[in-house]
Amino acid sequence: MTIVRKLFYKRQANASNATHLCFDPTSWCDLDPSDMDRKKIEGALFFLAFMACIPIANWMIGNVGTQCISDGPCLIPVAPNLMAPSGVLMIGVALVLRDLVQRRLGKIWSLAAIATGTVLSAAIAAPSLVLASATAFLISELADFAVYTPLQRRRLVLAVFASGSVGAVVDSIVFLYVAFGSLQFLAGQIIGKALMVIGSLPIIALLRWRDERIGLSPA
Repeated sequence: MTIVRKLFYKRQANASNATHLCFDPTSWCDLDPSDMDRKKIEGALFFLAFMACIPIANWMIGNVGTQCISDGPCLIPVAPNLMAPSGVLMIGVALVLRDLVQRRLGKIWSLAAIATGTVLSAAIAAPSLVLASATAFLISELADFAVYTPLQRRRLVLAVFASGSVGAVVDSIVFLYVAFGSLQFLAGQIIGKALMVIGSLPIIALLRWRDERIGLSPA
């Protein structure tokens, strides 16, 4: 046939043994529909979990901790003689989940998650912290994106660790400086977030192993 692009049918090996209409034999036609569904479902779950981290962090700051300051945050120990607001744990989790949204759904959905999260962060923050919360969230997640993107296809665990570490530092510096004009409590903020990033690495390694075993490539 001499037409520019062939229209052809290609039978996919899936549960229903259905025949799928393919327009480009070099793209989605070679991906089992069950794998496409898996990506979408897992990506949606990671996206929702990422969004949930923001209100959960806000709630934890006022309700969860070994020490709750009157009209202030609830604190948890993150290292010997070092305390941090309990919500920093969920910020560390959010940095990891953004990476997973990108792995399953791609860059556009990842950036959409950052934009939506920024709006949500501003919407639920205390009035005095709206600017600090939204700015820190936006800049730190974009920093995470910038570090993760070039690394993720070859070194997933390293990409999550490096991007999460950078994001944790950026988030802590921007939030403290914009909110209080001081970096006095920087160490506790960074360590609390970094602990969650490091704690996620065995799960990330397991996810990478499973993806390789079933032949599921990043978005």
